[in-house]
Amino acid sequence: MFTRPCLIGLCTVATCCLLSLHVNARSQRESTSKTRIVLLGTGTPSPDPERSGPATAIVVNGTPYLIDFGPGVVRRMAAASQKGVLGLSVLNIKHVFVTHLHSDHTAGYPDLILTPWSVGRTHALEVYGPRGLANMTRHILEAYAEDIRIRRQDKNTLGRPDEVDGYKVNAHDIVPGIVYQDANVKVTAFLVKHGDVSGAFGYRFESPDRTIVISGDAAPSQTVIDQCNGCDVLIHEAYSLMTYNAVTRPYQEYREKHHTSSRELAELATKARPGLLILYHRANPGGVGRPNPEDVLLEELRAHYSGKVVTGHDLDVY
Repeated sequence: MFTRPCLIGLCTVATCCLLSLHVNARSQRESTSKTRIVLLGTGTPSPDPERSGPATAIVVNGTPYLIDFGPGVVRRMAAASQKGVLGLSVLNIKHVFVTHLHSDHTAGYPDLILTPWSVGRTHALEVYGPRGLANMTRHILEAYAEDIRIRRQDKNTLGRPDEVDGYKVNAHDIVPGIVYQDANVKVTAFLVKHGDVSGAFGYRFESPDRTIVISGDAAPSQTVIDQCNGCDVLIHEAYSLMTYNAVTRPYQEYREKHHTSSRELAELATKARPGLLILYHRANPGGVGRPNPEDVLLEELRAHYSGKVVTGHDLDVY
């Protein structure tokens, strides 16, 4: 028979276990229901080993939505999954949004199509982006036609018929406006200024608990201000005036047409009023190999902007 102290001890242990299960269950619900931003790649065309090419995931209720697929995107997704970001895995990605077709934002496209499929993806990708995306998609699939033929045959041989068509992509060329909506998000595309690029888009994501705006590559654009307008998070590219002053006049003119300086972003963010401003894609055209310190960019911005601002790094979660 159990003594009275022993019974009390058993009851205490049981109570603690139940409380622990309740807390764990609550934590799990909160972590899967909250909208999370995962910076998969914050880099530029420069091959920085610390920063993969531009790619951002927004995870809502355990469902991931991907913006851009720069070099390294699939392995960064795998790293984020190992880091504990629930719902974000290479097999879960289905809906993808492209800001523009520059190579640093799209060089990971074949990897995104083929690698997750090779390890078990069963569904087609739904990819939304500017005119030319459908042609890019078709050419990638043609380039890898032999690989696709062999892997389809292998999947049938290995008894995985549900995976045979997981390489397929439905590419949607878009125009400004609402481009996608489901129970988790409403996604609005809007044009931004990026030099002579006619199809450069930013995106606004509205989930039940957050509104997030991402600029893509952009010179100062009124559309970003209008779409944010007090949004919870604005993710915006920027370059420092320190690096601007170190390059030749042709490159300064290039920056003025294609990108946003720290001073310009301070003015833009003051008008847009985001709850949090995240800096990414710290461009340095004409200054490859020269110093481009992130703390200088942040200091320049804070000198003219009083809102909350951070510099994004690969695998940061907000």
